[in-house]
Amino acid sequence: MVRLLPLGLMAAVSPAVAAPVFQDIATLDRAVAAFTGKAIGDEGGARTPVDSRLKLAACPTVSMAWRSDAHDAVVVTCTAPQWRLFVPMRIPAVTPKGPAPLVITPSEVVPLRPVYVIKRGDPVTISAGSSGFSITREGIAAGDAVAGGRFLVKVDNTRAPVQAVAIAGGRATLPGWTE
Repeated sequence: MVRLLPLGLMAAVSPAVAAPVFQDIATLDRAVAAFTGKAIGDEGGARTPVDSRLKLAACPTVSMAWRSDAHDAVVVTCTAPQWRLFVPMRIPAVTPKGPAPLVITPSEVVPLRPVYVIKRGDPVTISAGSSGFSITREGIAAGDAVAGGRFLVKVDNTRAPVQAVAIAGGRATLPGWTE
């Protein structure tokens, strides 16, 4: 019994341990609305309320500023204790200036067809080199290719086809080499 008495006295004499105090998130929402002049969800206002699950240290004075000239977010800052929060804004829809936009119906859309400079079965000359040397090899295209597109060329029936980059009709180079 004597041992319990000092513990009881210490608990009565020492101040109660206070629970941590967090920033009121609803107050931040009201402050952002006052800063922007728009309510949450309105164009020019916050997209959504600040997440109520945030546990920010209580701040006596917060400061607010636009993140950029586009007014796409408000930066809420506390200097003591130090924290910063970005609140995204609902940006107003931009209406195009000038003539009305061109509307194309699906029936007016013409699918673009690739223009093949090399077709399967065409004879192809593959060349690679730089100043001082050049290598050329003849082969047969194993597939179609547009200019700048890669395709396979059968150089020899006993070996696997090599990859080439189409330059023009009947002409190609090896990948990594320029003409």
